[in-house]
Amino acid sequence: MKRLCICVATIAFVICFLSAQRLLAPKYMESLHEGALTAEYYDDEKDNDVLFIGDCEVYENFSPAELWKAYGITSYIRGGPQQLIWQSYYLLLDALRYETPDVVVFNVLAMKYDAPQSEAYNRLNLDGMRLSRAKLGAILASMTPEETVLSYIFPIFRYHDRWNALTSEDLKYFAASESVSHSGYYMRNDVKPANIVPEGPKLADYRFGENSYKYLDKITALCESKGIDLLLVKAPTIYPHWYPQWDEQIRDYADEHRLRFVNFLERAEEAGIDFDTDTYDGGLHLNRRGAEKLTDFLGKLLAEDYGLEDRRTDAAVAAIWREKTRDYERMAEAQLRELDEYGEIRTFTY
Repeated sequence: MKRLCICVATIAFVICFLSAQRLLAPKYMESLHEGALTAEYYDDEKDNDVLFIGDCEVYENFSPAELWKAYGITSYIRGGPQQLIWQSYYLLLDALRYETPDVVVFNVLAMKYDAPQSEAYNRLNLDGMRLSRAKLGAILASMTPEETVLSYIFPIFRYHDRWNALTSEDLKYFAASESVSHSGYYMRNDVKPANIVPEGPKLADYRFGENSYKYLDKITALCESKGIDLLLVKAPTIYPHWYPQWDEQIRDYADEHRLRFVNFLERAEEAGIDFDTDTYDGGLHLNRRGAEKLTDFLGKLLAEDYGLEDRRTDAAVAAIWREKTRDYERMAEAQLRELDEYGEIRTFTY
């Protein structure tokens, strides 16, 4: 009877502990939607021809639904806000526990950061990762001095003081969350032209750091060990500034490692990108129209140069993506209606 009481008490404690942790942790449903991106991957199908890794220049600029509709290529974006290159590496390592794509696309803007930046962005990228060696590696590589490993494994130690900041959002999404992305793509249909493009400030040193190269080497080696083609890209967003010196270093790295690097900034016109209509925030990110144009351009490259096959004739895969594209189109229609009626977007989940 004593052992039974101890067992029941332990189970009750664990349930209460996990329930409190779930209640107190941010839900990212009504604000900071990007914080939900990492966790959504685990509920998705794991049969992708292409995996994208990187920062907002992947999850706001490429559309897996469009890649499927136009080319029959399956893909997922494991992106996150200001995703640092070591986070990209560990998120890729994590994804390879579930699937092995033919191509990995990495956006190289993250090379500008050589050291951990902020807890806030770390949380948005890492809190949604399932516990694994990959997550532990990402935590250790990303932590700022005031952070602890334990607070990432048990977020309640970080968010315990949110009791007085709880809102209806925390109760509404206590049991389950909705989706904010479409295979990792974060949709925006509003338009804000890039009227003013600020010049990049002069830097004391344009060389990428040793730590950044260390993890680019790790990504390259990981892809090679798995027989995956690695494609390096720079998205066609005109701010933050991309320096010629940075471009040269990536081209040299690509040549040395026999990789392909595509700077879409240089090919934006060829892809049909119009910065008067195809960006929602003055050139930092593309809106859906711009993302679909860029994705069509990339899809042709993937099909022709990497030999990715059109899988729309596969009934099982087509059924999955029919539902995905239906959700995608429904959100697009909802956002466009809201822009007409309210002048702003209110729908970010489905």
